[in-house]
Amino acid sequence: MTTQRTSGILLHPTSLPGDWGIGDIGPEAYAFIDFLHTSGQRVWQMLPLGPTGYGDSPYQSLSAFAGNPMLISPDLLIADGLLEDDAFLKKAFPSEHVDFSNVITYKQGLLKKAHENFLSESPIEIAARYEQFCTEHEQWLEDFVLFAALKEYHHSEPWTQWSPELIKRRRKTLAKYSALLAEEIELHRFIQFLFFDQWHRLHEYATEQGIEIIGDIPIFVAHDSSDVWSHPEWFQLDRKGQPKVVAGVPPDYFSETGQRWGNPLFDWKRLKKEKYSFWVKRFELLASMFDHIRVDHFRGFAGYWEIPADEETAINGKWKDGPGTDLFHTIARELDSDVPIIAEDLGVITEDVTQMLEELGFPGLAVLQFGFEAVDEEGINISSFLPHNHLQNQVIYTGTHDNDTVVGWWEQQPETVKDFTRRYLNTDGAIIHRDMIRAAFSSVAAIAIFPLQDLLGLGSEACMNRPGTSSGNWQWRFSKEALSEDVAKDLLGMTRIYGRTDIAEKTKEQL
Repeated sequence: MTTQRTSGILLHPTSLPGDWGIGDIGPEAYAFIDFLHTSGQRVWQMLPLGPTGYGDSPYQSLSAFAGNPMLISPDLLIADGLLEDDAFLKKAFPSEHVDFSNVITYKQGLLKKAHENFLSESPIEIAARYEQFCTEHEQWLEDFVLFAALKEYHHSEPWTQWSPELIKRRRKTLAKYSALLAEEIELHRFIQFLFFDQWHRLHEYATEQGIEIIGDIPIFVAHDSSDVWSHPEWFQLDRKGQPKVVAGVPPDYFSETGQRWGNPLFDWKRLKKEKYSFWVKRFELLASMFDHIRVDHFRGFAGYWEIPADEETAINGKWKDGPGTDLFHTIARELDSDVPIIAEDLGVITEDVTQMLEELGFPGLAVLQFGFEAVDEEGINISSFLPHNHLQNQVIYTGTHDNDTVVGWWEQQPETVKDFTRRYLNTDGAIIHRDMIRAAFSSVAAIAIFPLQDLLGLGSEACMNRPGTSSGNWQWRFSKEALSEDVAKDLLGMTRIYGRTDIAEKTKEQL
């Protein structure tokens, strides 16, 4: 990881403003990059960008490779001549949150219309890019587009409820449905092209503006996904395709009964025999999309929590050995390069996890909220997440997408935590969100990141995700007016003070 001090903002593209019911990778994403540049930030961190399934969670994707169609920008489709600039295209949606069920149906209609226009007009430049995309991504793309078409054909039922011939992927049955659903398959193929075409243009613009993008790779994949359906041998499933054991974490800070995520667990022995080809391909794709990759639940590669599939909670699970450093050494060897990884090392961290990080040299995470709340009744706090214990090879956060906002967190803290925090930060707590950003900026950690909600001083109503809950998450959006010139100037000032912008470096050279 670079030793240059930088900082940036955690914001999922769905939270961007805009007129289409959900944030996307169109004009408002470019405007956000401009804001980052103007305010001295050099990092934009996102959540996973895959197509979401039940619950709309970015961490429960229908594919480990595909892009989320909901992130495709209708404005860019209009600019490319694939949609007409027609006011009647737009529909009234809430501006402060994403109404997923209605937005998905609406945008699917827009994407279908764009495909119809593509087929009728056949613009040469777009057609050439489309052909190149299909060739480059054929390996994962064909499994996904067939899966997506079959999901629609079966009214979104999980693949384990399809016919036995489809569950077992019988060759004749796949050929039959490939012919039957040819038009739908081609639509999904084109939609994936649109996502990646728009994404790479956005990434190029970010690079031009000096902004690095941190992507996110979940350790587990959703059971109802093209990956599990097309390669059940990579997972611990029974003959009917159902998981024998599922993923989660034991009781922790977020839940007294632990978290039962329900994802199928990998058959690591089988994957190792295949030189971890699934993981190599995942990292190869993401390394082409992002400047850094945050690996979610990194501790699961050292040891993971295995829960019997028939258990309703995560309490009665047990620890099992993961692939360890062998996986990451294999990825680096197969790709012939060092993948820029950031390890999300939160949770129950044991010595084997620490040893993995040291051997691989990946930066880990520190979360200020966790650090300040680790106060005992006598007011003593020895948390490694406090600023004076940070490491240079580390990424410091005020909070993550799984935390409450700083303001919401502060309102819920007991007086012992508030008293310690006020004394430590030498503040009265009136603008605690700004105090916490300053604390992150002043850290020796090379990268400091904060959710946009903390920059704006928003409360719990702006929380992105509440672990252990299944509804009301991933919906938050902000208004276009929130990122004012005053906000940018204030943020730039803080960034300069703590040497986290190249503007500060240029100033040094002039002295």
